[in-house]
Amino acid sequence: MGKTHSAIGLGRKSIERGASCLFVSATALVGQLMRAEAEGRLEERLLHFSKPKLLIVDELGYLPFERRAAHLMSQLVNRRYERGSLMITSNQPVGAWGEVFGDTILATAILDRLLHHSHIITIKGESYRLREKRRAGIVPAPVPAATT
Repeated sequence: MGKTHSAIGLGRKSIERGASCLFVSATALVGQLMRAEAEGRLEERLLHFSKPKLLIVDELGYLPFERRAAHLMSQLVNRRYERGSLMITSNQPVGAWGEVFGDTILATAILDRLLHHSHIITIKGESYRLREKRRAGIVPAPVPAATT
């Protein structure tokens, strides 16, 4: 559907206009934060992810977060709130983020900050990769649901 591709394009446009930008997958981000915490360098890593004018976090929700990872993500969102832009791509609607973060209350707190000054773009439809494979005859078309 082009979520990552669109995010990269917007990030490039931000750079062209003079803004700093960092792109990171959600799993790499929380992995780095968890490793930094274990090594006693969490503050340094949070500062690293807080500096860019735009931070793009890709693929949030593809894998659920462990409780500690969700809390670290919350710390980063809190740190960036009203100080820097945060773009997140996800295959999950915000209503399902309680499951993604493993904690509905924590997800609500994160969403409260994220949604305050946000623009949400919802993309519906089939993945462009699957669509191309269907056109090439590699993947069969979905079977329509039976009606009664």
